[in-house]
This record gives sequence, structure tokens and C-alpha cells, in this order.
Amino acid sequence: MSHDAQHCSFVLVADFDIDRGAQLTYQFPQPLGTDEGLLANLMLPDGAERQPADWTVFFLNQTPFNTIKPVLALDNDDGGDSQEEGSKMLYVINLVRTKLDKAARRGAIVKAMAICTRYPFVQIFKPVLLLALDDYFMNPSQDCLARLFDAINAMDFSHMPNLNRYEKLIMRATERQDVLIGRHDDYSPFGEPGTATQQTTSFPPSARPGHKPTNSADSRVSFDDSVQRLRRDNVRNGGDSHKAVVQAKSPTSPSEASFSLDGSAVWVGDESGLDQMGFVATAASASSSSIGSGAPTRGRRSTDASSSSSHGAYGRGEGGPSIAGVTSAALKDAHFYHTSINYNEHILPVKVPLSTFPEEVGEGSLTMLCTTFSPHITTMAGPTHPHLHTNGSLTPPVIVLFNALITGKRVIFLGHHKLAENVSNHVLAACALGSGCGVVLRGFIKRAFPYATLINREEWENIPGYIAGVTNPIFEAAGSWDLLCDISINRMVVHKDIYLNHPASWAPSSNPLIIRTGTIKAENMAAGEEEVMRVPIKEGGAAQKPEFAGRQDNADNVFIDDILSAIAAHYSEAHVRAKFAEYAMRFVRVASRYEEDALGSTSIGYPSTLYCERPGDKPRLGSGAFFMDEVSCAKELASNAGRIEAWRRTECYKLYQEDWKQGMATNPIKGFDLAHQLSRLRYAKTISDGEAELIYRTLTDNLNTYDQVTEFLSLLPPHLHGLQPMSFGLFHQQEVVRDLTVDLFDELRVHPIGVQFLQALNHFQRYAYVRQAHARELRTKDTSSLTIPQSSFMSRTPSNRSESSLGGG
Repeated sequence: MSHDAQHCSFVLVADFDIDRGAQLTYQFPQPLGTDEGLLANLMLPDGAERQPADWTVFFLNQTPFNTIKPVLALDNDDGGDSQEEGSKMLYVINLVRTKLDKAARRGAIVKAMAICTRYPFVQIFKPVLLLALDDYFMNPSQDCLARLFDAINAMDFSHMPNLNRYEKLIMRATERQDVLIGRHDDYSPFGEPGTATQQTTSFPPSARPGHKPTNSADSRVSFDDSVQRLRRDNVRNGGDSHKAVVQAKSPTSPSEASFSLDGSAVWVGDESGLDQMGFVATAASASSSSIGSGAPTRGRRSTDASSSSSHGAYGRGEGGPSIAGVTSAALKDAHFYHTSINYNEHILPVKVPLSTFPEEVGEGSLTMLCTTFSPHITTMAGPTHPHLHTNGSLTPPVIVLFNALITGKRVIFLGHHKLAENVSNHVLAACALGSGCGVVLRGFIKRAFPYATLINREEWENIPGYIAGVTNPIFEAAGSWDLLCDISINRMVVHKDIYLNHPASWAPSSNPLIIRTGTIKAENMAAGEEEVMRVPIKEGGAAQKPEFAGRQDNADNVFIDDILSAIAAHYSEAHVRAKFAEYAMRFVRVASRYEEDALGSTSIGYPSTLYCERPGDKPRLGSGAFFMDEVSCAKELASNAGRIEAWRRTECYKLYQEDWKQGMATNPIKGFDLAHQLSRLRYAKTISDGEAELIYRTLTDNLNTYDQVTEFLSLLPPHLHGLQPMSFGLFHQQEVVRDLTVDLFDELRVHPIGVQFLQALNHFQRYAYVRQAHARELRTKDTSSLTIPQSSFMSRTPSNRSESSLGGG
């Protein structure tokens, strides 16, 4: 039986009948086996007849009340548990349109069409859904649904690269359009597992199954599962001929071609090699400096192919990629997989995002969310609560929302007289906000209802910590929420009875942290720094609601000001998301330190230790969250204690515990806290020579495989200046540290993605690397392969690069 994964599981159509209300007209290719009235009302939102068009997003197989039970089922060919497979979530994107018709009652016809898929990037189906609904208006029959169903499932995903977690983190952090370009089959017909690519085999075109009755259980596998299934299917059908060509690589210093400054990939200024590879000026990807600055520079050609010797598997082996293939790949943005849908003889291009995580659904924008609830225009109401307000009454609205999400509060987005699409996008953006854009935490989509109705109100209101979007103001009056976010008038309200539903379990005067060596008591610091005010106690001894005094220079306020400044400066959505992912990760690492101080140990992070170097003992690197000093540590722990205590009682916390345990077992780099070492290099005021040497030596020893390199680079995003902290080792006073830095850069240079990160360094840093590596090779008397030719590049070299300093004279 065919293993071709279905991209579309169901197509639904709903109509509005003036006598019977919302009605589910068609379910294709089979009935879903769930409440048809619920589906119809989700597809036809309140006030749809007053809008020419609207979009909604909702989920199936999310909770017991929206779990589907298809009438017909397919056999599970992979031997998996069909019941478990059937429980996987379906994402539904729905389009509703109103067409004026004088012949119709009320003078209008309202119809909606929805696509059910297992892919979270539902926005790729918008163009074809627009055409299909127009087609259905002209010919309201089931044939329209069949054409749409077949067209989507005929979409070719067979050559789509299956990126791992770290590749996704690298891709989403940069705006270079040529990032990881070799992971696409049209650029790399062969790959080398463990070096620069993972094999993505080529599949012969096969006929997709038609609209025969199918079990949607098979179509509810995850996106990554579907790609793996295609891989297995190809192997069974003779795909062995497409296996990767594996060649051993020697992690030595760059070769002669690499050191040849005329054409070296490290030297971005010279791009002559691109013309020879078939690149053209219009195939513009972001300049090398975009990795470091986070902002693209238009009109610059890609430098990725400027030196074949520094590109690992992408440009190696016989029968390499043709000029046409290279040019075709360069013309495309590697952040997306480019395919198409042929619907009714209309070829619709489709760009599938490759770096999406499960908690990122649809087009929810954090830029939009921060703009809607900017501190300058948002009205805050209700009491302050230690779970929500980390800076008292001055806590920024977006931080209040973040705290409500991670601590499991009930959140409603209200958009009276707003499009349901607007409300849905705010809910989806909130899920991205709470999860750190899917990078850090999870469990938010499972309790999110982007568009909720009165029909099943009792069901979704019983979901703990629900996140719902509504357009009916009756929900505000009902009061079954903890935080109300009104997008219509930029208002955020904390429920007046929040202390009854969520008692404050933490008070700075009643829950001191356990003192460890060198740790300051949080309550003493809090009193001195006025971060929080003590809980007033009445004569009867009952604690009153804490009242917090905020500070304008609080870290959360500074963070939001930075975000708003970036938005005002037109930074991209990717940059904003990277900032919030970093913020969520910082919260988790601080929570780990809090657990260790308060409980004696932590299950969500490395233990907090400092670099230790004693005579007679082996030096030991530090680990855990990094703080500038003990005072700042105590301040940060005290301000976060309330929301940490609340988060530790949520399902989200348990899921992160599982993720941490799994990560410790599967991460390519093991044995030390990589994030801590990078934080030391970025932020530490002083680092001893011994610690610097041990950090660089440990990093160099643990960058032996492609997966280890990608994990390392994923923690060096552009907004944190990429490899710049590492490059400081090139100027260290100890020669051994300088040599270790060269070794580390040599390891990175083996891989094309490492070359791109090296290109992001400034000219001074890149030249220091090339010069020192060249000098070291000269010391080994291997001068034959390290000549620097007199080339036209020298004429373009800044004046501080003299001929003698380059070793040419």
C-alpha cells in the first residue's frame, strides 16, 4: 500500500441558512465523526455576514470534545498504534465569504470552506482556498471539494529537506537567503551525512491517491514523520542508488585555495568566484554582514560558493551540481521549500517554511502583538499579582501576558467588531510568545482556541489555562477569565477576583531563598533595592494582597523598550521572535537556579557552579545560569520568584522537564554547559587565562561532527553578534588560546554553514584568523600549500593590510 503522505486530510464546506443557522454542507472525503454544529459555527463566525471575507483557524483532535472519529479507517502500514496516530492534532484554516445577491433572502449568500491538515504552517493553503471557494460559489457541488483535495495532495514534498532542531534555529535567526542552501536537493544531488548535509534522496514522481475514502489517522502524522515516511518508502522502492557519497574530512587548517585571499570564502569583498559558478547579481542573498547585524543588505551576491575548498559536501565529489542547479538554488530563498499546487489548471507557487516549530501556527505576528499592547497606548486595569507583575504596576503589558501564559492563567482575546482573523492571529501570536516561539516551551497550542464560540463555551472554558479568541463581548461580562486582552481598544484587564482563583504562593518576606555559598538573601536585597514591597500584615496575622513598587529601569521594561525600538526601526519579525526566544530561555535558566537555591537541586538545568582551578586538581568549567555578580543574581531571582513558583505547578513545566531530560540524552554536545561558556565569553567582566584556555579547548574538542557544529552555531545567533565573542580569542595574550581559536575556526570552516558564520565577522577579525593560521602553517614548514598569490585583491585591500603583513614580502 502506498505510503504517500496526505497534505490535506479533509475539506469542509458550511453554509448559512436563514432559517436553520450555520449548517455543515459537505465533509470530504468522509465524515469526521464529530459535532457538525460545532464545526459549522467555527467556520461561520459571528458577524460573518457583515464582512466580505474573513479567515479563522481552529484545531481538531485537540481536546475530547473536538476529537474526530472518521467512519472509515486505513490500515497502519508502519505497524504503529493507530489509536495514538489518530490522536494527533489537525490544524484547520477556514475562509468565509459573503456575496451580495438580491435574489437571496437578506440579500447575501454566506459560504465557508476549510482545509484540515497536519501541518502547522496552514497559511500556505490560502491562495488555493481562495480559488476553490470562488469555484464553489459558481458550482456548489462536491466536485469542487474533490478537485481541491486532489490538487493539494498532489503537491510534491519529496525533495524537501528535513532539518533538525539546530538547523532550524540557525535558519530562523538569519536573513541570509542562502543559509543551509545545500540542504535542498536541487542544489545538492548528493549529500554527506555527518558533514555538511543530511541525505535527501530523490524520488520518482508517483501518482498521488485520488479521493478514495481514506482514514484521516494516516494524514495526522506530524510533518517530520511524513518526510521520514517518504524516505522509507523510497528505500523500499530502490532508493539505495541515491545514497550519500561519504568522504573523510581532515580538520586541518584551511588549504591553499582557502588561504588564497583572492576568492577565499572568508573574504567577502571578493566575489569573482560567484560569476564562475553561474551566480548573477539578481540572485541576491543577504550580504555576509547580515549574519552579524541581523539586517539584510540588498544587491549583494552570495559568497557561499566563492571557494570550493571551504564548502564541505556542498561542492565536492564527482558529478557535482550543475551550473543551472546552483543558479536555480541561488535565486530562491532557502528559508522555504518551493513547490506548487496545480488547481484547475492554475499553477500556484507555494513557499513552505522550513524552520517552523509545532507551537508556531499560522501567521500570528509578535510584532503585531507588541504593537497592539505597547505600554504607551495600552490601558492596564485590575489588581497587581506576583504571578503576573514582575515589576509591579510598571510591568509592561506584553510581559503581563507572557507571565499569564506560562503560569497557566485563563486568557481571553476580545475583538468586538473586529475580524475573526484578527482575533485568531493574536491568539496564535500569544502561543508563540509563551513558548519562546516554539523553541523553549510547549503545551500552549493544546489549550488554545484561536476562535471560540458560545456553542461549546462550557467545554473550552473547562480547559485549564485556556487561551481563547472571541468577538462577542458577552464573554467579558461572564468573568470566566483571569486576563482579558481587548484588541479593539488596546486594553488589558486582570480579573478583580484573581487572588481567589490563584492565591499568591510567594511573598518576598515569607519565602527566603536557601542560602548557599556566596548567595545573598533575596529578601534583604529586595528591601534594599526596592524591587518589591513587603506584604502588609494586619493585626490578625492575615497577609494582604502584595503591592509592588515598580522601577523604570527594570530588566523587563528595558527588554520591551528594546523590542519596540527594533519594531520602530523596521526590524523583521524573525528578529523580534529571536529576542523573545532568548527571553524565554533566560527565564528557564533563572528558574533552574531558583530551584537549586530553594530546593537544593534542579531538574530543568545544569547545577550552578563556578570555574574551579585548584593546585593538583583538574580545572573544571562552570555551569548554570550566568549572572554578572551575586547582587544581580539575587535581584533577578527575587523579581522572578513569583512567576517561577506558579510555573512550576503547570503542565508546561512538566513538559519542559521531559524535554530537558531528553535533550541531555540526545544533544550532540555533551558533558558541559555550552550556553554557560558562551555567556561567559559574551558578558563576563574578567576571565582568567586558565578558564579561557579550558573553554576554547573544550569547544574545539567537541566540534567533530556536523551535528555538533550546528548545535554550537545555533547558540550564536546574529542578534548576539554571531562568532564575535569567539573571535576575541584571536587577540588573547596567551598563544595557546590564540591557537585554540584558530583550531576552532578551522573546524567550523569544514562546513558551509560555518563558512557563512565566519563571513559575518568583520574584516579585522577575519584577517586575524587567516594571518594566524597562515603563520602557524609556516612554522610547521608546510609553505608549499600556503602561498598567498599577488592578485587583484591586493589593490582592493584597505591600507592597513600591507603587502608585507600578508606574508607576500
